[in-house]
Amino acid sequence: MSLDKGIGIYGGLFHVTAFTQSFNIFIFIISAIILTLTSFYPRKVYIKEFSSLSRLLLGKFNYNRTKISNKMGEQFRILEYSLIIVFVLSGAVFLMSASDLVSIFLAIELQSYGLYIISTLYRDSEQATSGGLTYFLLGGLSSCFILLGSSLLYANSGTTNLEGIYVVSSISEIYPDLYPMLLSWYKPYYIHLSLIILSVGFLFKIGAAPFHFWSPDVYDAIPTIVTTFVALIAKISIFIFFLELVYYTEKSLFVFSWTNCLLISSLFSLIIGSVLGLTQFRIKRLFAYSTISHVGFILLALSINSMESIQAYVFYIVAYTIGNLNAFVILVTIGFSFYLYVYKDENHKDDLIDKNNSPIQLISQLKGYFYINPYLSLSLAITLFSFAGVPPLLGFFAKQMVLSAALDNGYVFMALVAILTSVISAVYYLNVIKNIFFFKDEYKINPSLENLNLEGEIVEKNNSRKVNFNLENIVLSSALSNVISILTLILLLFIFIPNEWFSIANILTLILFKP
Repeated sequence: MSLDKGIGIYGGLFHVTAFTQSFNIFIFIISAIILTLTSFYPRKVYIKEFSSLSRLLLGKFNYNRTKISNKMGEQFRILEYSLIIVFVLSGAVFLMSASDLVSIFLAIELQSYGLYIISTLYRDSEQATSGGLTYFLLGGLSSCFILLGSSLLYANSGTTNLEGIYVVSSISEIYPDLYPMLLSWYKPYYIHLSLIILSVGFLFKIGAAPFHFWSPDVYDAIPTIVTTFVALIAKISIFIFFLELVYYTEKSLFVFSWTNCLLISSLFSLIIGSVLGLTQFRIKRLFAYSTISHVGFILLALSINSMESIQAYVFYIVAYTIGNLNAFVILVTIGFSFYLYVYKDENHKDDLIDKNNSPIQLISQLKGYFYINPYLSLSLAITLFSFAGVPPLLGFFAKQMVLSAALDNGYVFMALVAILTSVISAVYYLNVIKNIFFFKDEYKINPSLENLNLEGEIVEKNNSRKVNFNLENIVLSSALSNVISILTLILLLFIFIPNEWFSIANILTLILFKP
């Protein structure tokens, strides 16, 4: 039995269902948005007449080369960039449909190796190389745990197919009257021990506490655009795989279920992600601890394993993805705009490393940004309020569903911890908002650009026209504006269209619980 009626492919190594296909489409949409952002990454600014995505695809802009207008990103000088992204997405899609221990390991490694490579793709950056190496070494350690758990699971169950393991794991539920006799040859704690070791490897991969120590360092070191892939794509596939594994292996009469380790990890993630985030002054490290806190909520919903909690689990994954995607897109976009500015204080010492790939590194860099671009500032504030669970934003409903499921199933202590840590985490979100809105900005237009006036030419098909490139008509791409606007409106206006979103989560949940 698997999550849903579907088709088995490659001799049962993969099982494709409506549930996995839904999240395949979701991952493709998220990846397309990130890749669209990546395509604009080396080009910092555009003139108004040439800011739309269609014009970029259909036309060509010829102009004088300057540091601002034509700074080519390093990833576009590496032909393997798009191929690596395909590897990452292929691994994620395969992992969600994997139904055998062999295919699980191959899929997770395909996804992981792509992320290792893309993290170190910016070869001129010492910081990115260091972060990628850290990610590779600790990712290799987590793969060892996955391989060890898989081998022990095979040794104790005699099969690598997940369906067979589900049957062995639930045999005590099938024959409860014969349970004492079954213990003479069936040792459920061997299966659960194997699953615990396997889960430790996957908890490493998603950066859940207490296996989170690599996450803040890697998030901060690698380029911001790559951090978006690591924070989203790498986690969604593992969460969906975890859902099937937990749902079909928890049903046992054995006293200790292996999913209790997920509950323990949830507790640590909630506390560590909220408390340690208070001391952060680097923006991507703060987002890393924010992610750890969100992972705590997600694992809490997964550990409860009821219809209501699985609905909350699916909904929270979607809400987490939308919120984090918007946060990182805004962060990258703010970095684009800062190429036009310098500090007002000429004696200001700028010691930032790798500013080209990660322009925004410190929370203090956002001081007074509201006076530079109020729209981006408001969008980032809405996203951070959603992270904190402020009603009526999307994040509030996601946390409310998890807490409701926890209370209904008797997890009162965990619900209390989740509420308290959510309040604590709101402090560091408010600190970022305070810097954006309640301080004067420390920037001024770069003096070398004040009198910028370059003549250029737009070539579309057989037509061409002259344009001037100056500060008055420099804008960010409309594609970036559209992405940020849509994601922010989803977070903000969810309360007006909740039924459609809840219905999707309900349908996906009913697929799991149908007889």
